[in-house]
Amino acid sequence: MSQTLAQSPPRSSRWSQFYALTKPRVVQLIVFCALIGMLLAVPGLPEWRVTLAATVGIWLVAGAAAAFNCLIEQQIDAKMARTAWRATAKGELSRTETLAFSTALCVAGSALLWFEVNPLTMWLTLATFVGYAVIYTVVLKPLTPQNIVIGGASGAMPPVLGWAALRGDVGHEALILCLIIFLWTPPHFWALALYRVEDYRRSGLPMLPVTHGSEFTRLQVLLYTVVLFAATLLPFVVRMSGPFYLLAATILGAGFISYAWRLWKHYSDALARKTFRFSIWHLSLLFAALLIDHYLDPWLRTFAAP
Repeated sequence: MSQTLAQSPPRSSRWSQFYALTKPRVVQLIVFCALIGMLLAVPGLPEWRVTLAATVGIWLVAGAAAAFNCLIEQQIDAKMARTAWRATAKGELSRTETLAFSTALCVAGSALLWFEVNPLTMWLTLATFVGYAVIYTVVLKPLTPQNIVIGGASGAMPPVLGWAALRGDVGHEALILCLIIFLWTPPHFWALALYRVEDYRRSGLPMLPVTHGSEFTRLQVLLYTVVLFAATLLPFVVRMSGPFYLLAATILGAGFISYAWRLWKHYSDALARKTFRFSIWHLSLLFAALLIDHYLDPWLRTFAAP
């Protein structure tokens, strides 16, 4: 999943610096999607102890991956206005401190998932850590402009983790949710990259707007939003959801495509920012609608029964 804009005070407390390394806004969206996966995995309300343990465990490992990302990209962050405020980029936290913090979070989260949830969830969460912190950050990001597409697989895993935590397996429903996030990630991130293109150019990272230009990137954003819209209809097609979700997915999908169309035809940095922000609302509201439908649809069927 992507990094949102944030501002940091010139000098913050030690605890605030460590907390900022976990990229709280990004992790909140990750945990939200994982929680949706848990709630959708079972009828009614899930067992609260397992749900709480899974939520905290996934949060800890996701925070560890974010901190490790800050460690690896310390010099890159220092060159970018969007990230230069980070304690690692400013040299206020040493590499040893950051590595120890990331390791501690990962070990604590993995142990919690292993002992209080199930081994499958622990291994899947750890694989997600490796996928984001190592494969994406270390290998793909500096190597190819398709980094966010390939690396998006790890960012799309939260609903699968949540599903596995409550069911102990990975069902096709969880994979559909994973596919939605996977297809959502490129247009979401490229909207950000478009208006931060000079940042990425200075950093030396081969992001799509740098390597292929603005017009090509904007076309990719539009094409991905169309494919994403089709994918968001799958929960209804496989009877995982009902009419409420279908209506919400249609409205949100039309909104995202509208933003992407305008971005392609009449680009401006301001519109790219609006598209990026709408993409966050799009995913959040889409999954919220899926959750509401999960509890609303059985009630409606019961109410309509003779």
